[in-house]
This record gives sequence, structure tokens and C-alpha cells, in this order.
Amino acid sequence: MIINSLLDTDLYKFTMMQVVLHQFPGAQVEYKFKCRNPGVDLAQHVAEIREEIRGLCSLQFQDAELAYLRSMRFIKSDFVDFLGLLKLNEKYIQVTPLPNGEIDISIQGPWLHTILFEIPVLAIVNEVYFRRTKAKPDLSIGRARLATKMEQLQFASMGDLKIADYGTRRRFSKEWHEEVLRVLVTGLKTGPSGQFAGTSNVLFAMKLGLIPLGTMAHEYLQACQALGPRLRDSQVYAFDRWAHEYRGDLGIALSDVYGMSAFLRDFDMFFCKLFDGARHDSGDPFAWGERLIAHYRDNRVDPLTKTLIFSDGLTVPRTIELYKQFRGRCQLAFGIGTNLTNDLGDPPDHVPLQIVIKMVRCNGQPVAKLSDTPSKNMCEDEKYLAYLRQVFEIV
Repeated sequence: MIINSLLDTDLYKFTMMQVVLHQFPGAQVEYKFKCRNPGVDLAQHVAEIREEIRGLCSLQFQDAELAYLRSMRFIKSDFVDFLGLLKLNEKYIQVTPLPNGEIDISIQGPWLHTILFEIPVLAIVNEVYFRRTKAKPDLSIGRARLATKMEQLQFASMGDLKIADYGTRRRFSKEWHEEVLRVLVTGLKTGPSGQFAGTSNVLFAMKLGLIPLGTMAHEYLQACQALGPRLRDSQVYAFDRWAHEYRGDLGIALSDVYGMSAFLRDFDMFFCKLFDGARHDSGDPFAWGERLIAHYRDNRVDPLTKTLIFSDGLTVPRTIELYKQFRGRCQLAFGIGTNLTNDLGDPPDHVPLQIVIKMVRCNGQPVAKLSDTPSKNMCEDEKYLAYLRQVFEIV
């Protein structure tokens, strides 16, 4: 089995799931899969993908895994008790081949019982595809590139340039993912003096003694479009409910569900002071950082007390550029995904899959994000998208 532990996912799935359990236990949702690479034939792998998902749905949390989750200061005991009873149900997910070689993956059901599908299913699609198309990968390329990246990070750092692994969903394989992490632990070191901050993957954090990292994802703010009192207040409602759950902990806000301008309108002095920082995931990261720093100053908040997290398609050279522009002006964190866990060659020989699973409906209502990178938008209802733009004054 590709996935043999329900911890083999990103931390923010658990942090969001706890909010769902406590505040939205009856929410019903729908997710859809999309591959942004043109001409990739995934349909021929459907039978194997289904078999791996069947294996995923046979898993339960083990006692040691539950104990690890319970040890986290922000995870509550009743949530861990719920996870101890949980099994993913295969009836909530359908994988269908399409005539053009694409596949349709549809996930529908209670949010509480479907939220954990996304990351492992994407990891399954990746690993099935690559082990069928690159059965004998040249890992020496990946190892050499990883060594170069570590050298670049060590050369560029003033001692405070730290990176984290965000690469679970698009990794080449689970085995390669673990090798990359072990090399980073050795080469960059962890802890206060090291340059490797941790990983979003909870299983490897437990296994390798790393810090698990993550707060919220787009689906949380999208769902609040249907769950909040009115659409215009949905972003404020999402941040308020998050603060109600975590009381100041896990204080990194995601900024690009409605675009940066709408985010700044809602992220007022209260949220500026309450949240520890914000995460960038679309649009120009340099412009984003400058606007956010200026926004903090306008709201009488010292940017040096806040963390800016960059996580949008980062490479090591891009990370170094951002570090040089913003170091000494705020606290910084960088999450690198595909460029760490699936950099094993060059096109056309090796092309990482740009695959996503996004929430498209909640409680029967369309939901969407209006990203600062338009190609990242994903919604089946154009009228709803137009209405969302109007409500949030997005040109």
C-alpha cells in the first residue's frame, strides 16, 4: 500500500478537522479533482488508484499515533477520541475514467468524514502514475539537486533562513519523500540553530522527531461561504471561528481565498494583533509581502513581531530572493513542496503532476476561491463566481 498510516497527511487537515468537529459537525461538502497538466493519461491507472483508495479506507489510527496527536498542545482530547473511532468510508469517493484520458475524482459526504481524503488521494495518484511511467527513476539526479539546494541555502543564510517541507501531495513517492527529509535533517539540521524548520507531514514529523507545521487551508475559508451568516462576512467569520477554537494558537491566516485586497480589508487591527502572521499562496510574493508589511504598520503593529510565510511553488533560488528582500523587516518562514519532493529530472522526461482536489460545494451551495493567480480558481458555477467578485469588490 502507498498509504499505510492515516497520519501520512498534512497537519492542517487535523487542525481544520477539529474545528469541523466542534463547530460544523453537520456540514455536507463536495470536492473535485483537477490535473492542470495537459495531455496526461491518468485514466489507464484508475483500477490501481481505486485499489489503493480501498486500502486507505481500511486503515485506522493506531494507539501510538493517537498518543502523538494528543501530545500537541492545540489538539483536544475529545477530537483524538473521535479519531480513534474513525475509518474513511469508500462510499464517499468515486474515481471515474474519462474518454480523453483524464479522470474524475468526486468526494461527497459529511465534511467531518471526507476532509482526510484529499492529501493521501493526491499522493496515491502521484505515486501510481510515476511508478507506471518511471519504473526505474534516476534518483541520482534528485540527490545531486538536493545537495545543491542545501549548499545554496547554507551559503545565502545569515543564520535565520529556514525552510519547511510542504511536499506530501505531489511527492514522487513516499520512499523518496522520506529520503529527502532524512537528508535535510542531516544536512541543514533542525532546532533553533538549524535551517530545517519541520514538515507539514504528520507521520514523518512523528517518525523523524520533526516539528509538524500547518494551520488552515483554502477549503476552510471556502466552506464558511456557506456556513457563515452572510457571504460578505464569510472571511471575517472564518477567522473569528478559528480564533474561538484555538484562542490565539495556530495564528497564521491564509490570505488568498478572495485576493489580497479583500483580505486586507477584512484583516483589521483586531486580526492583525491577534494572528501571528499570514501565508502567501498565489500572486506576486514580493508585492504581497510589501503590502502586508505596510498594512501592519498602518494598523500600528510592528512587522518584526509577525511572520510572513511563503508557500506558492517555491524553489530554493526564489526562496533566497524573498529572504533577501524581507529579512530584518519581519519574521520569515518558507514552505517548499514539489521542488523538494519531486525534482528528479527535466521536461519532457520528467514533469511533476500539478494536481489538486478542491472543495466546490458546501451544504448544497457552490463555494470558490478567487485567487491572485487566476489559473488556481476552481468553481463549476460561473454565476456564483461573478456574484462572489461583486460581493468582495474584486475587479
